[in-house]
Amino acid sequence: MSVVEQYARAHIVTDTDLPEASDVVPVVLRYDPEADPRSVRIGLPGPHEWTFSRTLLEQGLRAPVGTEEVRVWPCGRVQAVVEFHSAQGVSVVQFDAKTLMRFLRRTYLAAEQPVAR
Repeated sequence: MSVVEQYARAHIVTDTDLPEASDVVPVVLRYDPEADPRSVRIGLPGPHEWTFSRTLLEQGLRAPVGTEEVRVWPCGRVQAVVEFHSAQGVSVVQFDAKTLMRFLRRTYLAAEQPVAR
């Protein structure tokens, strides 16, 4: 099994301690099936990284879902919103849905790969 790491750009809709609202920022989408095959991570600029259920991300592309820390929902036909809650506040980040779908597809392919011995 191999780690999936995908770099993307996202639109910061609102936040408390990230760059200016409305900025387009680089993000890192990461999946490590050996560390936790059920979770994905999204890293925003600086030390901001969230780990949450891969299933939550997948379901959120079709309908609003969430936990106390992460919420995901479709926004129109081509966008998806991920809302992160922390002690510092709320960050709302908008992605192209196809970017998240491509990432999820890669995570499922990585999870199916046999372990090299």
